[in-house]
Amino acid sequence: MKVKAAKGIKCPKEGKPREYITDSKSVDVSGTPYYLRLVRDGSLIDTQAPKKEKPKTKEK
Repeated sequence: MKVKAAKGIKCPKEGKPREYITDSKSVDVSGTPYYLRLVRDGSLIDTQAPKKEKPKTKEK
């Protein structure tokens, strides 16, 4: 799973609390509960997840 931090946030790596994931580039991490929780709460962004499409508005 490739992730990067949300803008302006630094997230410590699992098992390496002095190394951080930043918003500058994506890093490859395992899909452990630690990283999944950070993705779910918005601290990390899954860069491989499909983008959500905005609903199309009806033109009048």
